Amino acid sequence: MTNSYPAWDEWLAGLSEDERAETLALCDRFAAAGADEPHLWARSEISEGIPQMARFLLLRSLWSEAINQWQQPSSIERIPAAHRLLQAGADRADITMFARVAAFETVLSVISLLDEGRPPGLDDAALPGWCLQETDNDDNPTGRRVGGLHESVLETDPSGNEAEDLWE
Repeated sequence: MTNSYPAWDEWLAGLSEDERAETLALCDRFAAAGADEPHLWARSEISEGIPQMARFLLLRSLWSEAINQWQQPSSIERIPAAHRLLQAGADRADITMFARVAAFETVLSVISLLDEGRPPGLDDAALPGWCLQETDNDDNPTGRRVGGLHESVLETDPSGNEAEDLWE
């Protein structure tokens, strides 16, 4: 089987000068934001019209603000039940891991609901749905739907291990 997907350099060379400059600038922004393979994200955004930067920034923010924030030294002490567990001799690392796993599972549920766009099991066409939209710097909708978040949640793990450490 042959791969009809052209190599990065070949694909880049086929773009107009303006598109090439836009792609390289976007690639630099992905790299600055911490993407492991910025050229793949940028290429997808340019060639497929998918708002990959918005997807990446949202998912990376969920990792830092919802999941990994539980690794901060004082995070579990804010929760009375966790504080009581510590006082009773529970292992801090176990409590922290439990909090991270619970947060990860919650993030997965929320992004799955966002991606689905409708309440699960309700097929009533009269009910509203929802979608997440990309906006520009002035909060104006660009018209591009931010979807497929569940597809990239693991690859946006800042540790690079795709959440494997959550199951140790």
